[in-house]
Amino acid sequence: MSGSHPVGPPNGVPPLHPRPPPHFNEPSTSKPALAYAEPLEQATARHARAWKVWLVAGDCFLIGLAPVLVHMSKGPDGKFPFHPVSINLLVEVAKTVFATIVLMIYGTGRPGAPLYRSARAFVRDARHNQLLAVPAGLYAVNNYLKFAMQLFFKPTTAKMLGNLKILVIAVLMKWVLKRTFSVFQWEALLLLVAGITVNQLNYCKGGNDGDMFSGVAIAYTLGSVTVPSLASVYNEFALKKHMDTSVHEQNFFLYFYGALFNLLGVLATMAFGGLSWSAIFHGHSKVTMLLVMNNALQGILSSFFFKYADTILKKYSSTVATIFTGIMSAALFGHALTLNFLIGVTIVFISMHQFFAQGGVKGVKSAGSKAHGGSLAAFGKPLHFTPSPSLEHLRQTSDSDLAAMDGHQGGIFDPEHAHAMNARRPLLPR
Repeated sequence: MSGSHPVGPPNGVPPLHPRPPPHFNEPSTSKPALAYAEPLEQATARHARAWKVWLVAGDCFLIGLAPVLVHMSKGPDGKFPFHPVSINLLVEVAKTVFATIVLMIYGTGRPGAPLYRSARAFVRDARHNQLLAVPAGLYAVNNYLKFAMQLFFKPTTAKMLGNLKILVIAVLMKWVLKRTFSVFQWEALLLLVAGITVNQLNYCKGGNDGDMFSGVAIAYTLGSVTVPSLASVYNEFALKKHMDTSVHEQNFFLYFYGALFNLLGVLATMAFGGLSWSAIFHGHSKVTMLLVMNNALQGILSSFFFKYADTILKKYSSTVATIFTGIMSAALFGHALTLNFLIGVTIVFISMHQFFAQGGVKGVKSAGSKAHGGSLAAFGKPLHFTPSPSLEHLRQTSDSDLAAMDGHQGGIFDPEHAHAMNARRPLLPR
């Protein structure tokens, strides 16, 4: 009787040893699309847009506020009652103190003792960020050149010559950062220079620039154009060379080196100018302290531009800030908007649209890559590093994480592995 009817599980109860699914035993010929790839990509894009909006808005506000504070800090005779080199040193000290506080709150993201508690850790991190000493020194030299330019040129002429920095920055980005620009983007940069120049032509009537074609004047002109441009581009290079390093740690050493260089400038001024320490720091007021804080915040914001965007976006942001300053001056103080201003603004916005509309990164596949069923681009292949306003260099981190999951799990998405990777990812930029 037992042989006529085999013993089995009751009806409705699954067998104790079910047959494993086919994909565990049979090799898959096609990789399935990752279920969470598109949401991750959308979140990265939203994060990138939010960062750019925040950076540009903050930059516009601070740059627009700077001329007001400079005007308010002048004395009754129209001159500054303080020495300019003291402002530069105070700005770098303020940025260093700010970066130290941020490091104490958020940490460095590195194992071991933090740099502010261990001399050995400080030396280790200083060597790791030694490239930042180059832009810090260049910025200190530029602070001197900005005032020396006034000896040979009117302020408006100095600003117009400074417009050439846009083209110099583009050339340096192509050389140092291997950034590629399309023909339309080069034309957009030329339009940007033309737009700013047209806006400033209205203020260059009359007057005499002195011996602007002397050897010293030409040397100062070349220095005022190349030094700040090289400082910005090399700063971007140094920050992005170690994308895994905390931006707060990088900021600390950039400002620390800057404070040292500006301190040397103050000591040199005291030695060769016959000034005492009290004379250099004489004449400061509450307004000048606000000016110091404004300049410090501009420097801090610039680091985030160079780390998470690029120098070109910073130049466009500064130009837009100047435009809004002119509009606000007309609205609040009744200053007339000239025809040069309106034409210049039109050219600048056309330039901006043309540059960023052509801002695609060469060699980077779109999000709808067919290799993974419309998921993230270029899975399993290292993307070419191209820092750009589209923040593609940040998206590569997410792409490489998902590619690693895809390769190690044999084409099967592991939610636990993804959760662990997201848990290690900091909420704030590092």
